[in-house]
Amino acid sequence: MADSNGTAMAAKSRARGIRATGRRRKGRTRRRRALTITLCALVSAVLLGGAGLGYVYFKLNGNLKGVDINAALGHDRPQNFDNGSMDILVMGSDSRAGKNGAYGRDEGGARSDTAMVVHVYKGHKKASVVSIPRDTMVKRPDCTTGNGHTVPGAQRAMFNTAYEVGGPACAVKTVESISGIRMDHFLEVDFTGFKKLIDALGGVDLTTTRPINDKDSHLHLPAGKHTLNGEQSLGLVRTRHGVPGGDGSDLGRIQLQQTFVKALMNQVRNVGVLTNPAKLYDIADTATKAVTTDTDLNSVGELTGLAKSLGAIGSDHIDMMTLPVTYDPADPERVVPLTRKSAQVWDALRQDKAIPKAATKGSAGDQGGTGRYVK
Repeated sequence: MADSNGTAMAAKSRARGIRATGRRRKGRTRRRRALTITLCALVSAVLLGGAGLGYVYFKLNGNLKGVDINAALGHDRPQNFDNGSMDILVMGSDSRAGKNGAYGRDEGGARSDTAMVVHVYKGHKKASVVSIPRDTMVKRPDCTTGNGHTVPGAQRAMFNTAYEVGGPACAVKTVESISGIRMDHFLEVDFTGFKKLIDALGGVDLTTTRPINDKDSHLHLPAGKHTLNGEQSLGLVRTRHGVPGGDGSDLGRIQLQQTFVKALMNQVRNVGVLTNPAKLYDIADTATKAVTTDTDLNSVGELTGLAKSLGAIGSDHIDMMTLPVTYDPADPERVVPLTRKSAQVWDALRQDKAIPKAATKGSAGDQGGTGRYVK
């Protein structure tokens, strides 16, 4: 890890996609963005409102896929402090399998293109969300795959390779290793599921303050108010070069994603699906098909319980930030955590306290310049 501001490096550097092999991933990488924190908002709305659906729970239960994180990790985890708070790792994967093949060729194992640690504070009235850039260089621990094979750790590995080599359990273990915080739950969705969720919802309303034109993500929006469909929403959360003033990096893209999350949460609360049983079922069916969870959440009943516990959190009570990082002196297309500032973030969450504003000052992740172009 490093603790320099990386200003000179940042001027000529961009945190772009790089494969686990160390080779940069080309244009198709730009088509691999899925924003998965949206599931917290969608699941909260549709499952709370679906409490009266009764028999359809059996159908929805059959849609869900679960991963037994606890069995995979055993006791090699941070201590679980039962202080009323909750930590959820929310991820998006970039597998090219199935319908996702429309977004590029499957090159093997899936990687995590979006990762957010959601900390719900005691009382469940507010939350903090920490985005981890996928190209962050971290110490990856030894991991056990689903077939029982051990994957050796690495002193310097990109964060997103943890999912590639060891699946969800290795991603959770890596997050727990760098944060010292035990994850209570895991949620994952891919970008095909993301698109379907947005379309089932009826789109998301937001305003662009300047035109956005990105030929790589096929997104062309004039300045003004828009209702984005699934394809457009996916284009927005994966665009790098189409936003005026942006730095062309994944760090700037994270800022767009965080702005979109809040717009989506407001949309879910205002769309009125809870008074429309047919639309409610369509969204619930789409959502449960799209998600993979840990086995503790692998039922509609458990998801409903989570929804109830999160239902009081509005977008104005969620603080979003990017893990404090700087460009890697050894490789300007990757980033490394700022040691002291990152420790401030994780220490605050372990103590169930607000993240200090000073923790992000000087971080490359706080300088993407894209957040003010959508609202």
